[in-house]
Amino acid sequence: MSRKAIVAFVGRPNVGKSTLFNRIIGRRLAVVSDVAGTTRDRLYADAEWGGVAFTVVDTGGIELTEGHNTAPLSEDSEQFLPLIRQQAAVAMEDADVIVLVVDGQAGITTADREVAAILRQTKKPVVIAANKLESSKLWDTAYEFYELGLGEVIAVSALHGSGTGDLLDAIVDGLPPFDPADDVEDQSIRIAILGRPNVGKSTLLNKMVGEERVIVSPIAGTTRDAIDEKLRWHGQDFTIIDTAGIRRRGKIDQGIEKYSVLRAIKTLRRADVALLLIDGEEGITSQDAHIGGMLTDENVGVIVLVNKWDVVEKDSHTMPEYEKKVRDDLNFLAYAPLLFISAETGQRVNKILGAVMEVQAARHHRLSTGQLNDLLRDIVVHHPPPTKAGTQLKFYYATQVALAPPTFVFFVNRPEMVHFGYQRYIENRLRERYPFTGTPVRLIFRGRGDNPDKP
Repeated sequence: MSRKAIVAFVGRPNVGKSTLFNRIIGRRLAVVSDVAGTTRDRLYADAEWGGVAFTVVDTGGIELTEGHNTAPLSEDSEQFLPLIRQQAAVAMEDADVIVLVVDGQAGITTADREVAAILRQTKKPVVIAANKLESSKLWDTAYEFYELGLGEVIAVSALHGSGTGDLLDAIVDGLPPFDPADDVEDQSIRIAILGRPNVGKSTLLNKMVGEERVIVSPIAGTTRDAIDEKLRWHGQDFTIIDTAGIRRRGKIDQGIEKYSVLRAIKTLRRADVALLLIDGEEGITSQDAHIGGMLTDENVGVIVLVNKWDVVEKDSHTMPEYEKKVRDDLNFLAYAPLLFISAETGQRVNKILGAVMEVQAARHHRLSTGQLNDLLRDIVVHHPPPTKAGTQLKFYYATQVALAPPTFVFFVNRPEMVHFGYQRYIENRLRERYPFTGTPVRLIFRGRGDNPDKP
């Protein structure tokens, strides 16, 4: 399965990583989602240079643990350096190209040397971006960073954009070549188990594999420490992708928290269906919503699993009340099936693979143009399109252009008049009539003369 390469920005605080990140992707990326009802950090985005697409991850600086942020640590602090080692190690494992962002005006610091010492151990391409060199007269100061022994040094100004073209050239040159083996068709349904640490991810994986007793073989994943599990159930092959837990905010260092995005992205881009595991004892947290938001971004199928249900004190009202709470807090995943399970005891674990098959079928469900336009006519009759400045939005016809996820193009007279509320109305009516359980759907609105085959 082909995927975009990942480029990780590494470095200490206040060297301009986020500014450079926004410059590279061509826009300011807000911390709030464009999906109603969600607030989550957006730490990654797709970029393209010279016709080559890749994903940029803004990992953030080295930050203090919660409760100890009254003053920054000095570069020479013994407490500071272990954090750098941990973060650099994660980037070293999971990124395809690493960009070490440094302060070109400040020169080499102890923290820069510590990161460089670790990055020199990897075979991954490393590019140094010597930032904050707003004047070309300062560019010669960038040569100092060749002392780190990591490779090419590019003088840049994230603030003004100078030097970023050279940086992008160096990034693209370091990206791995296309491997035809990545596009070999895998007939199995690929399942990713995602969740915070200690929600029972490993226990669930072991229970699913152990109960079936039909392991074909462990196969190496795309990262060096990942092991995928193959199993067959009711004649269908599944691949359960090994995933690292996504940590909660406030429990560990925030910088390391941000690096977990690297692994989550790589996992999701290999998956068909994701199992979002929630701790039934603790309830929904902001980090659960953060993970759920990533699932919508990557367009994978989703099943929400409330784990540890065996230890939750409950009566006849507990389950419906809990379901309402989950639906309210994760309202952007309203289409996802919800199961209450116990990975420890196996309660309802036997229902998971059946639900996965249902979601996978929904991801590949195709509507005929006739079905879609019959629905469109009903939508327009029962809820006429909006009018603006005396002009009414008109729908001409609709067609489905892609699967996994189902993608629909609607041709209209004025695409800019299709506001979010009307899009949501169309999606709700679509889901009422057709089986898109557990899968996002993409709605695209275009002018009449646009090509429907280019979503």
